Amino acid sequence: MNLDDLTLDILQEVQIKAATGDVFRSLLKRLAEENATPDDKSMAMVLEAWPGGRWFRDLGDQQGHLWGFVQVIKPPTLLEISGPMFMSYPATGHLQFRVTQVSGGTTLTMRHRVLGFIDPEHRKGVNAGWGYLLQKVKERAEA
Repeated sequence: MNLDDLTLDILQEVQIKAATGDVFRSLLKRLAEENATPDDKSMAMVLEAWPGGRWFRDLGDQQGHLWGFVQVIKPPTLLEISGPMFMSYPATGHLQFRVTQVSGGTTLTMRHRVLGFIDPEHRKGVNAGWGYLLQKVKERAEA
């Protein structure tokens, strides 16, 4: 096993024709109550949008899955979450969303870095998953 097997580093960005505040609010909505799979199944996610707040999947009856903790939140420009995300094995990740005003709108940049024993199936699907989330944030913010 080498270092490449133990790390993941994904960087994606999307251009959005909307103000930074609209993009940031759309991001928070998509990470929480509007979080869904591509076939429109609710993920039942909760995001406590304050430093130390949890980001978790609420399955009801005190069941769920902790995805991470809010490490930094500076509306409307920055959100960072640290934790295992969707990985239920020895791994930890850092997720950063940066919202930057540009001519004609906003750039939303997402960086996800992971260290640990990364499941090959997660490695294969994570790019598409984050791309889908960013596209949904764009659609909501531009509506």
